[in-house]
Amino acid sequence: MAKDKKKKPMRPKALPPKGFRDYFGAEVSQRNEMLEAITGVYHRYGFDALESSGVETVEALGKFLPDVDRPNAGVFAWQDEDDAWMALRYDLTAPLARVYAQHRNELPTPYRRYSTGPVWRNEKPGPGRYRQFYQCDADTVGSSSMAADAEICSLLSDTLEAVGIPRGDYIIRVNNRKVLDGVLETIGLTEDNQDIKEGVLRTIDKADKLDRQQLLALLTSGRKDSSGAFIDGVGLQLQQAEGVLDFIASTGGDNQETLELLSQVIGDSAIGQKGLEELEEIALLLKAQGYQEDRIKLDASVVRGLGYYTGPVYEAELTFEILDEKGRKRQFGSVAGGGRYDDLVERFTGQKVPATGVSIGVDRLLAALREKGRMDHTAKGPVVVTVMDRDRMADYQAMVAELRNAGIRAEVYLGNPKNFGNQLKYADKRESPVAVIQGGDELAAGVVQIKDLALGARLSAEIETSEEWKAQPAQMEIKRADLVAEVRAMIKRAGGETDA
Repeated sequence: MAKDKKKKPMRPKALPPKGFRDYFGAEVSQRNEMLEAITGVYHRYGFDALESSGVETVEALGKFLPDVDRPNAGVFAWQDEDDAWMALRYDLTAPLARVYAQHRNELPTPYRRYSTGPVWRNEKPGPGRYRQFYQCDADTVGSSSMAADAEICSLLSDTLEAVGIPRGDYIIRVNNRKVLDGVLETIGLTEDNQDIKEGVLRTIDKADKLDRQQLLALLTSGRKDSSGAFIDGVGLQLQQAEGVLDFIASTGGDNQETLELLSQVIGDSAIGQKGLEELEEIALLLKAQGYQEDRIKLDASVVRGLGYYTGPVYEAELTFEILDEKGRKRQFGSVAGGGRYDDLVERFTGQKVPATGVSIGVDRLLAALREKGRMDHTAKGPVVVTVMDRDRMADYQAMVAELRNAGIRAEVYLGNPKNFGNQLKYADKRESPVAVIQGGDELAAGVVQIKDLALGARLSAEIETSEEWKAQPAQMEIKRADLVAEVRAMIKRAGGETDA
């Protein structure tokens, strides 16, 4: 009788969940550098840091599926032991509304805060679209002044330039949801048509991707997409849809012309006129600060998709061209957006609290800088002190301590030191600028060898003869007492950094 074969143990797959990814050294360092630059601008504008919880009650986030009495597919949610629903935060704005409502008696009014961190969205992932990503927000809660909105726009402009996006490569576009409400009122839509209004918003958001006829179809009876699938329309009459498209097309050559065009499409709507006056005030305040229309301009096509915006809305768009996955040229597109949301805190307090703010998509902005070659790719790994004699580990640790105390990133090789070549391969993989070598002969002579790994890599690709190689200082012998000074000089020549 054959023996039962032992079943192989079931091992989990070494893969992250769908829609998530891991971030390694350089990516994390670049993100941290960018966050430091962004929050430096926020801090200079007078905003204070806030770190809110990554988990909120679903009531605070305000997202439900009414048919099954549980959170909708947009958030990652679960029930605790009390059967209460909790969820990972969807953005940084809803948590701010909860924090302000909870601590409003202790906080100054207006309350100006900035916040950074990951957010989670339970949405279908795709190329470059992940379920966890970083945002960096700045908001003013408690002020209804249009100066707060103008300041958010100037803050966004300064922030983009601080991280390496020069003028001419971006434009911040500003509109007002009250103007859109005025247009919808003029074409006959009321508060009872909320679903239709949301459909109009979603369609306008696609205005940069579709032509007029395609937009008309989506606003009315629907259309087939490129795959042949039919997309239901919003259900407007043709004349109503044309009124919406006239609104989208109301962006003039300058802010004054845009204001004049918008005044024509809002008719006699009081809410539309209020939005127009707010836009005019924002434009005036920005001009007074020196922010011209090549940086921040009024644009009727900006509406922002979220339903909680109640007034001015803004979007930062990068205007330089990149190649898409099919090799076609296209503009990079939006990297930040925001607006005024005067009703969000009211959900907790029952009283209206004006608020406005902006959110920067950090990962997308990083991708833009990499696309333009504006990220610093110089070697930033640690100096590696190699181990020639495992009985002398204390000597090598002393070298590392000296380098670290001088502000230089450094480590001792902690693998198997038997094969010296593997130690140098390790240093290369770590993108180390310098390797430090001291065997018995060097110890007796009171010297060490330092090897310029960054220069060595360049020379190996460029130099063809041994004479040329010998003429280059890729490796040099120095006095042991000069270790810190010579390593620092070698890193500087390589174009790297010495800070830990």
